[in-house]
Amino acid sequence: MRTTTGAHYGLRDWIFQRITAVVMAVYTIVVAVGLFFGIHDTSERWHAFFAFGPVKFLTFLFALCLCYHAWIGIRDIWMDYVKPVWVRLTLHSLTLLALLGYAGWCLEILWRL
Repeated sequence: MRTTTGAHYGLRDWIFQRITAVVMAVYTIVVAVGLFFGIHDTSERWHAFFAFGPVKFLTFLFALCLCYHAWIGIRDIWMDYVKPVWVRLTLHSLTLLALLGYAGWCLEILWRL
């Protein structure tokens, strides 16, 4: 008989990484289509494209997904390869603070648009 232990967060994280990857891929396609139609011609068109409500929302969603995607990947690296608990906890904390800062910075940039 096989005994399973743990919280099974590995499957949940795997699924969330796939979901965030799909969201980021869709956003990349939206921006690529915008580039194809010439949003990069002038800074006014570029600004207008990213000031458009749905694109602004998708951009922030992309940033959140990117941060969460990165958090899962980097957290797993720290858990797998950093053995001293205090070093791992420090790296987890610094990574989380940096990613939260990046998300906040993105929100600030988008709010100014």
